[in-house]
Amino acid sequence: MSNAIKLKPAIKDYIWGGTYFKQFGKGNTDIVAECWELSVRDDFNCVLADNGKPLKEILTKDMIGPNSDRFPYFPLLIKLIDAKDNLSVQVHPSDDYALKNEHSFGKSEMWHIINADKGAGLYVGFKKDICQREVNHRLKDGTILEVLNFMEVKPGDTYLINPGTIHAIGKGVRLIEIQQNSDLTYRLYDYNRVGKDGQPRPLHIEKALKVIDYKKYQLSKPSGDILADNQYFKVSRKEFDGELEIKADQGSFVSFTFIDGSGLVDNISYQVYDTFFLPNGKSCVVKGKGIVILSRV
Repeated sequence: MSNAIKLKPAIKDYIWGGTYFKQFGKGNTDIVAECWELSVRDDFNCVLADNGKPLKEILTKDMIGPNSDRFPYFPLLIKLIDAKDNLSVQVHPSDDYALKNEHSFGKSEMWHIINADKGAGLYVGFKKDICQREVNHRLKDGTILEVLNFMEVKPGDTYLINPGTIHAIGKGVRLIEIQQNSDLTYRLYDYNRVGKDGQPRPLHIEKALKVIDYKKYQLSKPSGDILADNQYFKVSRKEFDGELEIKADQGSFVSFTFIDGSGLVDNISYQVYDTFFLPNGKSCVVKGKGIVILSRV
C-alpha cells in the first residue's frame, strides 16, 4: 500500500485548447485545454484514479494539514494547460479587492513551462509604466499587445503572476499552473473571438481597469529548485534518477505532478503528467527517472 493517492483530472475544453495531453490519457473530449489535476471545489473536482470517487469526499482536516487552517477553502488548484491558440489577455484581483467586491478570494498563480513550439511565449506585464487612460484606449483600438512584454519561453522557465499583473498565455505553449483555488478572472481582450454559442465572449474591462498594476513589470527568477514561495503556495522542482523520498511533514499535504519520466510511487505506476496527493504527515518513495513538480501550502 502507498500513502500517496493517484488522481485523475477534470477536463476543460475551452475553444483555445489543443489535444497534446490526450496522448497521455487525459480526457475524452475533442479539445483538452486544461486538466485540473488537483481540484477540490464545489463545482469541478478531480477524482481518485482507482475508483473515480472525488478527492473532495475523502479529505479530512488532518490529511490537508494545519497550514491550510487560515483558508476557508481548500487552498490550491493545479492545472496542466495546452494553448493551441492564444488565451485572452486577462488580470486577477487581489484578495482585498475580491472579498470586498466579489465575495470571493483573489488569485495569485505561477506558470512552469513544460514545452513550447518554436517562437511561442507569454505576455506578462507592461513594458513601461503606463496610465489607465492609455490602457483603456489600446483595448478599444486593439493595440494592447504592443505595450505588453512578450516572453519567448523554453522548458523549465517559471513566471509568478501576482494579482494585478496583466497576462496571457500564447499559442503553442504547454505548462503547469499552480494557483490559489479561485476561478476569478477579468478578461480584457480576446482577439474578437466568439464562444461555442457563436457570441463574443464577455469582457470585464471596467473591473479589470480597477485592479491592474500599471507599473513596468519586473521579472524575478526562481532560485535553484524553489520555483515559488509565498503565502499561498510553495512549489519546487526535483530531477531524480533512482529513488526520491517525498515527505509531507511540515504542516501541509503535498501534491506532485510528473512532467517527465515514468516509474513507481511506492507500488503505484506513474507516467508523465500523472498527479498524486500525499496527505499531511505522510511519505512515499518514487522510483524511476524524471522531473516532478511538488506543491504545498
